[in-house]
Parts: sequence; C-alpha cells; structure tokens
Amino acid sequence: MIKAIQENWKLFLMASLTLGLAPFNPPHIVGKLKWIAGGNAFSGEHAMQFMDWFDVILHGTPWVFLIISLVLNLKSKLIK
Repeated sequence: MIKAIQENWKLFLMASLTLGLAPFNPPHIVGKLKWIAGGNAFSGEHAMQFMDWFDVILHGTPWVFLIISLVLNLKSKLIK
C-alpha cells in the first residue's frame, strides 16, 4: 500500500488541483481552513456543521495523500 501511495503522486496532484480546489473562486478548503484556524469551527453561534466537516474531508483528502506521497518519494531519494 505504501508503494502504491508513493507511485501515484501524479494522480494525487490531479485530484488536489481539481477536487481539492473546487470550487475555484475561492476554494472551499481555503475557507474551511480559515474557519478552523479562526477558532469558530468548534463552538459559538457559527460553529461548523456536519456538512462543513464533510467539505473539509472531501477537499482535504487529496492534499493529504499528495503530501504523504511526496514525503515518501523524498525519503526514498534521500536514502539512495
């Protein structure tokens, strides 16, 4: 499984640039990350609902896989 994640970095890059940034002006993931970083995501009048968390997972997963894949590729290059 680690080998598959390492080899599919191009797929993860495409997914990050399409699904990860959709809709493009402004990207959902940017707005959600600002919301979480601002501290209003967990409590208060405008706390994030289930759909907001689903958006974070949906738009953030390609980025997580891309970062993991790039780290694994860098690690393998440095070891050689």
